[in-house]
Amino acid sequence: MSAKNAHQYSLLDAADQIFEKLPGFRPEVLRGELIVTPLPDIAHAAMLSDLLLLLIGAGLHNDEVSAVQRVGVWLPTGEHDFAVPDLSLVERPWDDSHVTYNCYEPAAFRMVLEVTSLTWQTDLRTKVDVYAEAGIPVYVIVDREHRRVHILTNPHNGAYDRTIHGPGAIFTLPRSIGADVELSVDALLQA
Repeated sequence: MSAKNAHQYSLLDAADQIFEKLPGFRPEVLRGELIVTPLPDIAHAAMLSDLLLLLIGAGLHNDEVSAVQRVGVWLPTGEHDFAVPDLSLVERPWDDSHVTYNCYEPAAFRMVLEVTSLTWQTDLRTKVDVYAEAGIPVYVIVDREHRRVHILTNPHNGAYDRTIHGPGAIFTLPRSIGADVELSVDALLQA
């Protein structure tokens, strides 16, 4: 077989191998680099369940928007770039937004949310840049490493406006997500 006809092994192929061989692990391609996040611990999973219930209770799971976990966003930052946020608010209907590899156009997302884990630097640095470049309107980071919550809004020129809430803070998510959702840093971090 000539090199011309040989299959080019891509980062998407590598991600597929991880999905198949390591169930529960989450591969992502960010700026042409394969990032693999291990299975979440119980506190991470419980925090996501609590947040999902809050969003649903606020009416953010209806005919216009869905509150969902681990849905891919196709990123404009590289040929095969995609991220899989822990939690998202996605516009309905989403069929027209499907790109490939179970990923959807960034314009379909009202909000993405990450709860930090072992790869916390990726959530706090790389994903801030790629989500801003993709134009995701709201990016929320529950930063367990530093015990605070980052609210990133108004993406422009590859950057966000950032508000950081520390222990003891009670705050409301941006109204642009479609409802008033009040959160407590302490309650989030207790999970």
